[in-house]
Amino acid sequence: MGTLVYIGLGSNLDNPAEQVLNAVQQLHQLPHSQILKCSSLYSSAPIGPQDQPSFINAVALLQTELPPIALLDALQALELQAGRIRTRHWGERTLDLDILLYGQEDIEHERLLVPHPHMHARRFVLLPLLEIAPNASLPHGEALKTYLPATSEQEIWLHSGVDLASLLGI
Repeated sequence: MGTLVYIGLGSNLDNPAEQVLNAVQQLHQLPHSQILKCSSLYSSAPIGPQDQPSFINAVALLQTELPPIALLDALQALELQAGRIRTRHWGERTLDLDILLYGQEDIEHERLLVPHPHMHARRFVLLPLLEIAPNASLPHGEALKTYLPATSEQEIWLHSGVDLASLLGI
């Protein structure tokens, strides 16, 4: 068995849908890990600087035996392989992989905060997460769907043409 972990995926550079698809396939191949579910792809306007392209986002449910920091290291290695360069806060990126929830754990580490500190305020995280886990909650029991109405002004739409789950056979 392993821990159920929700991973947020995002990209807005170098064919973002392809970047997210490739990342999901690489997550599927992580050692001691298996993807159980993956959301649809969503397009969203950027949070932060507005002089950048829209994002493609998804959420994957991963079952892993990797401890949190080892998983973070693996995710950051995948970001680097995709050519991620951190140029500005909330700026454009080829690939962004975030640990949203790691089981029902609260993690406060100098490199990692879980639950992800902004997930409850971002529609591009909540919609794909709730698509694959409608009853998902924060470690202290708050249902994530209760946060959705406060994000209603954030622009997001389904991205057509790619079904990640069927491509992976999950």
